[in-house]
Amino acid sequence: MNEIVGQANILFITFDTLRYDVACAELAAGHTPCLAGLLPAQGWERRHAPGTFTYASHWAFFAGFLPTPARPGPHERLFALGFAGSTSTGASTRVFETGDIVAGLAAEGYRTLCIGGVGFFKKENPLSRVLPELFQESYWEPRFGVTEPDSTRHQVAFALERMAQLPEQKLFLFLNISALHQPNCCYLPGAEGDSLASHGAALRYVDSQLPPLFQAFQARGDTLVILCSDHGTTYGEDGYTGHRLAHEKVWEVPYAEFLLPGEPGQ
Repeated sequence: MNEIVGQANILFITFDTLRYDVACAELAAGHTPCLAGLLPAQGWERRHAPGTFTYASHWAFFAGFLPTPARPGPHERLFALGFAGSTSTGASTRVFETGDIVAGLAAEGYRTLCIGGVGFFKKENPLSRVLPELFQESYWEPRFGVTEPDSTRHQVAFALERMAQLPEQKLFLFLNISALHQPNCCYLPGAEGDSLASHGAALRYVDSQLPPLFQAFQARGDTLVILCSDHGTTYGEDGYTGHRLAHEKVWEVPYAEFLLPGEPGQ
């Protein structure tokens, strides 16, 4: 990260509520061709979320605690905030002497941009302003939210508009995708309620809307891409429904990181 920060753009996408098992199943079935063309050869990595719901996980993310590999560690982190005794900060970790990594990247010359999705990014009350206000620019509209069936298309289109208007400087874009979060039954014709099947259908929809975003970043130059879920959710397993609870299907999340090369000449 010490070589990448300052040299590459950064695109951080959280697929809010996406389950690891569903992400892997849709990938294996060939239902997410955009992601299949980008992910490393091993596909999604199984990791553990730092929290069981959106606010907790994202607060950890912006402190440098991305999902942890689901195997014994310690595991060196990409980003960290300076504090003594960290066992997950190593020689290649980018350490910021700031209160969050967003401020650290801004200090390195990045334009920091947040496009929210779920309710914790709505900026309609003090709680839902905490995370967005970490960024130099932050946006949320009802068309980006969980009740809009075409939310990802609107989020991507808005991101492209802002990118076209931004000066030629390195960009840190954070995008919180809301489509996987309940209610997601709208993505499965005839469904009367949310289910694993509608969760998968929502991911297929999201995948279909992402190509223009990745193409725009390639046109802008080399980009570090971080893709993950902030937590999973339950659909009746062991009697549980939803998240903000300590269940395997909530803790397990899909994760990927890779460098997306820019187009020649960028």
